[in-house]
Amino acid sequence: MSDYSRRGFLSTLALGAAATALARPAAAQDYGLGQMEMKERYDSVASPIGQASSSSPTFSAYTLQATQNALQKYSEIAAQGGWPQVTGKGRLQLGSRSPDVVSLRQRLIASGDLAPSLGGSPVFDSYLDGAVKRFQSRHGILSSGVVGDTSRAALAIPIDVRIKQLQMNIVRLRSMGNLGNRYIMMNIPATELEAVNNGAVEQRHSTVIGKPDRPSPILSTVVQNINFNPYWTVPLSIIKKDLIPLMQKEPSYLADHHIRIFNPQGQEITPEQINWNTDEATRMRFRQDPGFGNSLGQVRINIANQYGVYMHDTPYKSVFGSDYRFDSSGCARVQDVRELVAWILQGTEYTRDRIDEVIRSGAQTTVNPTAKVPVFWAYITAWATPEGLVEFRDDIYNKDGFASLSVVTKEEQG
Repeated sequence: MSDYSRRGFLSTLALGAAATALARPAAAQDYGLGQMEMKERYDSVASPIGQASSSSPTFSAYTLQATQNALQKYSEIAAQGGWPQVTGKGRLQLGSRSPDVVSLRQRLIASGDLAPSLGGSPVFDSYLDGAVKRFQSRHGILSSGVVGDTSRAALAIPIDVRIKQLQMNIVRLRSMGNLGNRYIMMNIPATELEAVNNGAVEQRHSTVIGKPDRPSPILSTVVQNINFNPYWTVPLSIIKKDLIPLMQKEPSYLADHHIRIFNPQGQEITPEQINWNTDEATRMRFRQDPGFGNSLGQVRINIANQYGVYMHDTPYKSVFGSDYRFDSSGCARVQDVRELVAWILQGTEYTRDRIDEVIRSGAQTTVNPTAKVPVFWAYITAWATPEGLVEFRDDIYNKDGFASLSVVTKEEQG
């Protein structure tokens, strides 16, 4: 099998892998602080993908059945010879005229994204634009309608690889069993979080999760509590990999970003008291003050786990407009996190309005949910919705058991 990895036929693409979720907000000012944990100056220049219409959770009997149906459909396509390759190498978009457009039409007809009656024209028209956007949305690519390197890479993946993905993920879907009536499920490759109640998705949120070299873990846990206006204690991994090199280059960094240093005895010390050319800093505790620009934003959702990860807000909202959202050190940043917090805290006095009041006050407040809310971080790279959409996402952590699938880059934005 050919190697569909960054080192294989995607070697001409920028390094990276991605998945997208289905709702995108606007940009926010970049204060620079989060560069230790997040490098997220991602301003979307293409139209965002619309919110998913399905209310079925990713882990449900309906999704499992739909995915099994998709496997049968793709097996039938393979038996008929699979799908053709898109010719050429350049970008194709609305208004393009080329024989490559005909091959693009044939490819999208084979995968069900374009009606068979629309296969002959060499002109990239509005019908083809809609089909390309549908394909992009199904593959976690920002639905710009532009066929560049990222879309070409996704279009080039053979159907036998997609069949293997479906087979692998049917096993994963079956393995989860009954998750309960009310829970939170985050699909890591899709960078999407679902808040589920009584078999229906009540909220969906885009997320940012761990880089390939700092992966977010697969886990099953519960919400412990909610911190409003939290401190941020810098993890040891970030101290080693990011903070020490930063301080060597920019000695005022900690002061500029309101990060205090405490020695093992709990006494506050100054940056000048540390030798930044050694590992002395790894024995200290670094804590960022609450406030706008704090790396956790204004809310932290604590979940019980051995990995030291949690879900939180971010001051860098523009990250949610990118289709590359694997850029944290393992934790999950959640779009519109206050809505999720209000959902978690149902039954308490912390309504959405009350949450806003507490955040405006700046008071550090910890609140416990009235009932246990299970949390699952799962790894699903292929599934189908009951409405018939077959979804694929990059195998960002190379867990699918065959050649790596990483097609999304930071280059194809419009």
